[in-house]
Amino acid sequence: MSAEAHAPTSRSKPPAPGEEEASAILRLGEFEDVDTLTLSEASLVINALMAKRRKDRKDRNETDVLNKTLDYLDAFARFKQKENVEAVERLLSARKELTKFERAQIGSLCCDSADECKTLIPSLTDKISDEDLQELLDEMAKLMSA
Repeated sequence: MSAEAHAPTSRSKPPAPGEEEASAILRLGEFEDVDTLTLSEASLVINALMAKRRKDRKDRNETDVLNKTLDYLDAFARFKQKENVEAVERLLSARKELTKFERAQIGSLCCDSADECKTLIPSLTDKISDEDLQELLDEMAKLMSA
């Protein structure tokens, strides 16, 4: 082997797996500022893509994993109507004090109370008051029943 230095790679080495943590302090590693989707948004996106593929007769790539993912999203996505998914996104996006990850978790979990939400998403504890969080959850609940 030669002692010559290799050219640097185009991207940095990702953090070691398992160093990510979603607790009182978020440590999301390479996923820190990545756009996130709620389960309802993911369902809309994937179903729209699948409908387009079927229309274009390009549905040969429907795998078992994709079908299981769609089944999961159909079961757990709380908002089924596109208008409601968009309304929830607007509600969550207005909360600039929350990270994208936290907003997606709130939109996917749809907790009944601020206490439950802060228990499941501990990083919310010092970011949003119980009253403001409960108001957000109540607004989202109205859209679930619509």
